[in-house]
Amino acid sequence: MDPVVTQSEFRGDGVTLAADRWDPPSRGAGGPGVDRKGVVLLLHGGGQTRHSWRNTGRSLAADGWSAIAVDARGHGDSQWAPDGDYGIDALVADVASVIAELGEKPVLVGASMGGMTSLIGQGENPELARGLVLVDIAPKVEASGTAEIMAFMRSGLGGFESLDDAAAAVAAYTPNRVRKPNPQGLRKNLRLRDGRWYWHWDPEFLRQGDEPTRQADSIVRYERARDAAAAITVPTMLVRGKQSNVVSEEGAKELLELIPAATLIDVAGAGHMVAGDDNDVFSVGLKGFLDEVVVASRH
Repeated sequence: MDPVVTQSEFRGDGVTLAADRWDPPSRGAGGPGVDRKGVVLLLHGGGQTRHSWRNTGRSLAADGWSAIAVDARGHGDSQWAPDGDYGIDALVADVASVIAELGEKPVLVGASMGGMTSLIGQGENPELARGLVLVDIAPKVEASGTAEIMAFMRSGLGGFESLDDAAAAVAAYTPNRVRKPNPQGLRKNLRLRDGRWYWHWDPEFLRQGDEPTRQADSIVRYERARDAAAAITVPTMLVRGKQSNVVSEEGAKELLELIPAATLIDVAGAGHMVAGDDNDVFSVGLKGFLDEVVVASRH
């Protein structure tokens, strides 16, 4: 049986957030299906949308998890912040609001910005979630890598003449990823206006800190993230792209020192966009962590 896929909305902190949900097939009256293990909340990186988790959501649902991927404020089909606030505190407040609406503690799986949101949120509110997966993000990030992300995002502000041009820009930014022959999939992330294709996120997003951290003061951000990591007690895993220009080996080592019980997966051949660079390796590692650590910790 296939997972049940639905679209929904959540109330964030003053904004409406779009989401996709994949639920495991129910057993019914003696029929096939799987036992439900809990909820996984999937949080994408800056400039991305919930669609970046499509394969992961399906995979998790088939394994017994309800997986929910949410468009962050100002991204995808979610509402743009009326006051232009895309700082870390606003993002954390949105996640807390979503979890309150869910009515149960999820496992937080966050990539880049979504990972920093999860790290700060869980570290400063220990009752938020039951587990934490950080996808290529740690308190210590490399300035050159974050600058490259921001440069890529700014490069698209003027729009693209065609979907092929947008696909070429993505390919240049992610040279270690196999380029898809058909660029039509980018329609989920782009909107056509006045004959040009624009990334569908609020340009105001770029005015408040770098993409992974969402805080302009790097020293304050680093200390806050360190303090948050040191306070985390739930099962935690860091998934790092071995070719990442954002999280170095030193940054990964520091995180493991701050959260001694955390586990690490280094994904060979993957960069910062590790969930998309090698989705099979990522999904297998994620499901293993969820089953062996998070589910086991409940017994």
